Amino acid sequence: MAAKVWGWMKKEAVLCIAFVCAAVSAFWVPPTAAWLGYIDWNVLMQLFCLMAVVAGLQASGLFDWMGRRLLAGRKSFRLLCGVLVLLPFFSSMLITNDVALLTFVPFAVLLLGLCGRAEQAPLVVVLQTAAANLGSMALPMGNPQNLYLYSRYGFSFGEFLALVGPFAAVSLVGVLLPCLLLPNQSVQVRMDSPAPAPAARSLALFGTLFVLCLLSVLHVLPVPVVFVVTLAALLLLSRSTLRTVDYSLLATFVCFFIFSGNLGAIPAVRGLLEAMLARSTLFTAAAASQLISNVPAAVLLSGFTNDGAGLLLGTDLGGLGTPVASLASLISLKLYARSPNARMGRFLGWFAAVNLAGLVVLLAMAWAMGLA
Repeated sequence: MAAKVWGWMKKEAVLCIAFVCAAVSAFWVPPTAAWLGYIDWNVLMQLFCLMAVVAGLQASGLFDWMGRRLLAGRKSFRLLCGVLVLLPFFSSMLITNDVALLTFVPFAVLLLGLCGRAEQAPLVVVLQTAAANLGSMALPMGNPQNLYLYSRYGFSFGEFLALVGPFAAVSLVGVLLPCLLLPNQSVQVRMDSPAPAPAARSLALFGTLFVLCLLSVLHVLPVPVVFVVTLAALLLLSRSTLRTVDYSLLATFVCFFIFSGNLGAIPAVRGLLEAMLARSTLFTAAAASQLISNVPAAVLLSGFTNDGAGLLLGTDLGGLGTPVASLASLISLKLYARSPNARMGRFLGWFAAVNLAGLVVLLAMAWAMGLA
């Protein structure tokens, strides 16, 4: 029993830390009805809907079918790797960075093995990881902190794109440039099985629900209405999907909402955080992301600054850097480590080089644009 509890705690380390932070803060700010006001219920409902719908689309076989159709056959190895990097970059904008990596990292490792290029997997997986973390910042639904900050600071869709668009464009070039280091030989990719067509019924159901989710993110439809429709549809037509939702992420948000709200009620702590953020919201957010990851950093710091643009860019760019800066990076690390003949030394070396270079370039770009 103890081993199972310890295993669960290691798996849900961020949730456990968030719970401890919220519990400790209660010694200074005892629980009251005001705690309910700390929680952004709209964000929690949107996250639930998006996680459920994306899980349903994944189960329909859509992403596997797309990857197989794009990559099967004879093609340049450099082009093949470029497509493997582009898939998580663009898909993460809609299905979140962690789902993109869960889908395409194992696919890339398998594909590189099939064409006899397994030694290139460390670099390709690292580039996929950076691509997912950076591509996901291009749209509000790309990652949890975007969705939260988009709602928290009331960005319009146009304002959001104007802010993150230039960084997403530079990031796209940046993740493709290292592919030029790879050999440009022709390779034949033979799949072990043909690409099965996505399940039509599931595709129709979750495609429709996904459109409703997008409309709620864009403030066209009320979030509670979309939540009720999505929950009802899943209960009636796909109850198994409800088991795939990452409820620990929702619980983590609740804990950090409480922790952040309680810190804001302690004058000394509030003063310290506000002073740090006054110097540079962007750099403070990026630095905090290196230690506690960008999602908790966004929730924690949002209670102490009105600079939504700096906080959004800081947590998005701060997803580069250490492996814990973005939880999606830890997903890639675990997936690659479990692959046959994994070369963790090469992987960590490439990870450090790519993330440090990307973080320095993009932070320098933000500073040059007067956003830091």
